[in-house]
Formats: sequence, C-alpha cells, structure tokens
Amino acid sequence: MLKVAVMVSGGGTNLQAILDAVADGKITNAQIVKVISNSRKAYALERATVAGIPSECVTRRDYPEEKQFQEALLRALQESGADLVVLAGCLVVIPQNVVDAYPNRIINIHPALIPSFCGTGYYGLGVHEAVLARGVKVTGATVHFVDSGTDTGPIILQKAVEVLDDDTPETLQRRVMEQAEWKLLPQAIDLIANDCLEVVDGRVRFRKDR
Repeated sequence: MLKVAVMVSGGGTNLQAILDAVADGKITNAQIVKVISNSRKAYALERATVAGIPSECVTRRDYPEEKQFQEALLRALQESGADLVVLAGCLVVIPQNVVDAYPNRIINIHPALIPSFCGTGYYGLGVHEAVLARGVKVTGATVHFVDSGTDTGPIILQKAVEVLDDDTPETLQRRVMEQAEWKLLPQAIDLIANDCLEVVDGRVRFRKDR
C-alpha cells in the first residue's frame, strides 16, 4: 500500500479529486496518510478533517530561519511515513533537502502543457493569464516528478484543453481543472501505486508488463 502525503496551499480542489478517486476505486493500492499546508487558512485543511485524514500546517512564518522551516517540513513528511509526496496546488518552493530525501517520489500538477508557460513566476491564475495573452489555442495540464529545478522534472502525464475565444483567466482555469487536473493527478497516483512506471535516464517509461 503506497502511503501518500498531499501538500496544499489553498482551496484543495485537487486534494478533493484525489480523495474522491480513492473513494471511487479509481486510485488503488494507495492511502492518503497526511495533508500538509503552508497556510492555516487553507480550506484544504477542512477537507482533510472531513475525510478523517491527519493534517498539519508548516509555514515559514513560524520559523526565524529558512533552514528551520526546511527541517520542519522534512520532519513532517518523514513522520507521516509517506512513500510519495503529491503537490496539489502547493505554492511553496520545495526545499532541496526535501527533494533529496524523496528522489522521484514527489509529483506536481502544473496548469499548462510543459514546457510551455512554466518555470519561475508561472503559477495559479497567472499561468492562464499568460496563455490568453499569448493567444494560443490549446493549453492543458501536466503531472511531473519534482527535481531541483522549477517544473523541469520528468513528465508523467499531460492532457490538452481547448482555449475558447471568450475565455477569461477564471473560466480557463476552471476548465483546465475540470478537464485535466482533476483527472491527471489521481491517474498518476494510481500508476505509481501500482508500479506501472519508472524513471530511466531522466524520462518516464511505462512498464509494458503492467
């Protein structure tokens, strides 16, 4: 059974998609063991409480030094016993000590088709604002492993979403979540939980025997 810790920052819609997928049997061989937020106001913490999942807030504001925060975050993850860390709308830059402790065991959902509209500064609604400003006709979402770069880890899954002529950043954000994010993240967790993929030479390879 894969033990999963989910890191969040806000409303937790991707967390809810994961919880629903576990309940519906779309994610198998996996258990959500902890939800960690960097904000005490995050509604995602309420979602965890309703689901009966232990939760914790680990925020930089509580620590005088960055290193203390980094150590506290790693400690929270390790104490949860998690095998996989899922960034589900997490706006914290994952410290290097955490990346080092969980090689190819941290995944992130990004609201665009990497390598487009990704990297430093591309997060939240700003991604969709950039998509509309550029005038592209197709966007989407990407699930990838986390490495020491920003949105540079091996890509696991991607799904395209059409950009409509009358889209606003808000309507596009919602459609990308509904059509891509809420589907891809549970799917990726299920693939990992059932040992259906591996990372070889910096790329994700799906096992033919699975």
